[in-house]
Amino acid sequence: MTTLVLGLLIFLGVHSVRIVADGWRTRTLAGSGKRLYHAVHGLLSLLGFGLVVWGFGMAREAPIQLWVPPVGMRHLAALLTLLAFVLLAAACVPGNSIKARFHHPLLLGIKTWALAHLMANGNVAHVLLFGSFLAWAAASFIAARRRDRAQGTQYPAGTVRGTLLTVLAGGVAWAVFAFWLHGLLIGIRPLG
Repeated sequence: MTTLVLGLLIFLGVHSVRIVADGWRTRTLAGSGKRLYHAVHGLLSLLGFGLVVWGFGMAREAPIQLWVPPVGMRHLAALLTLLAFVLLAAACVPGNSIKARFHHPLLLGIKTWALAHLMANGNVAHVLLFGSFLAWAAASFIAARRRDRAQGTQYPAGTVRGTLLTVLAGGVAWAVFAFWLHGLLIGIRPLG
């Protein structure tokens, strides 16, 4: 469990700089340059991610169950992860109404993904992993919206075409992950 916690601290810590020290980040980028800053950020992110994957794998070998979620939660989680994939796609597909409306769909997608997994799993490792991501994404979303207001950021209106592409891309990515990749990479087939 220590490896998982250390990985989460490093990974989410690196990704929390804009939440807790945005001014320091701006000064560091100006002083050391984008390349160096992003190189260090990337290396620490990879280290943290690797520790999260390793630590979560070890924690799953000896699970400590806190509660047993009802079977129906798996179905609700599947539906929520579909929504999460559409939100993730909205962060990438240009000209969609979802990004125009919510401004930071990636963070909303991470919150939805984490909540879905918390609802469907009741052991300590899952609570640590998905609870941490849920808390981080919520704090990051609030900070991003605050920055948008302070800077007067305007988001362009979306188009029907962009929105349909977003929903299609998110749905296809969800299906590939839910029916194939989740089992291959994580060892759990959420839909049987």
